[in-house]
Amino acid sequence: MTPEPTAPLPDIESAESTFREVNGVRLHVVAAGDPDDPLVVLLHGFPEFWYEWRDHVGPLVEAGYRVLVPDQRGYNLSDKPDGIEAYRIGTLSGDINALIDSAGRESAHVVGHDWGAAVAWDLALRYPGSVDRLGIINVPHPTVFEATLKSSPRQMRKSWYMFFFQVPRIPEWAQRRGDFQRLIDAFQTAEEGTFTDEDIDYYRAAWRRDGALTGMLNWYRALFRAGEDPPRERVEAPTLVIWGEGDKFLLPEMAPKSLEYCVDGRLERFPDASHWVPHERRDAVIDLLVDHFEGGSS
Repeated sequence: MTPEPTAPLPDIESAESTFREVNGVRLHVVAAGDPDDPLVVLLHGFPEFWYEWRDHVGPLVEAGYRVLVPDQRGYNLSDKPDGIEAYRIGTLSGDINALIDSAGRESAHVVGHDWGAAVAWDLALRYPGSVDRLGIINVPHPTVFEATLKSSPRQMRKSWYMFFFQVPRIPEWAQRRGDFQRLIDAFQTAEEGTFTDEDIDYYRAAWRRDGALTGMLNWYRALFRAGEDPPRERVEAPTLVIWGEGDKFLLPEMAPKSLEYCVDGRLERFPDASHWVPHERRDAVIDLLVDHFEGGSS
């Protein structure tokens, strides 16, 4: 039985809610735009779902792109396989590689924010032929993050929650307390008014789905317990890194260091934006992405 949608689709005629069998799981995917147009895949982060990109879909379609926005495995309407191994980073990027193939394409422009950016980095490193142009928002290259986490007490303090999430069951209990207040607190590091009460209601509905919270947390557990390195460190696809420098979770100096691992990299900083820059600076982010897809200078 197909589950009921958690949130309304983007308000454009071509938008549809679809399901794709990819890489051994069934992913819910919001699709919009002419199927013959160049393909863009938008990847959400933690603790969001496809709805993170709701306001970006219409402008990208108007700019001439076919857009796919999946609920990644463990989230919202997509499958939530049991066990930590099912959430290895190579498996997560394999989902997106198969998603691109399911659209009848060999490659796509791929954009990710937060954990979605981690998947996008891995996809570009593990399946370089699948990424035309890469968009990364507020997550460093994996080599940079690993080195910084090991060497910087400041970053280790900012990443305390990653260590807490390794504990069985207790993190799920803690996140559910106060009707998911801890997750909502993370949103409240954004500019006031960025997330409306209606937005929070949609997110709560997604978090309440059976198995969703454990599936979401298993991404962090797999990172520490079932980690795997991609086959290369340098990204071949032209890469745009967007960074809100008011990020409470990740040090901004990791952004320029990440360009050292890109054959063709460009950094755009937002000094007055937070980790949630796709929401806070939506129009500017869309303009940067379209310029990047169209071959804007690096």
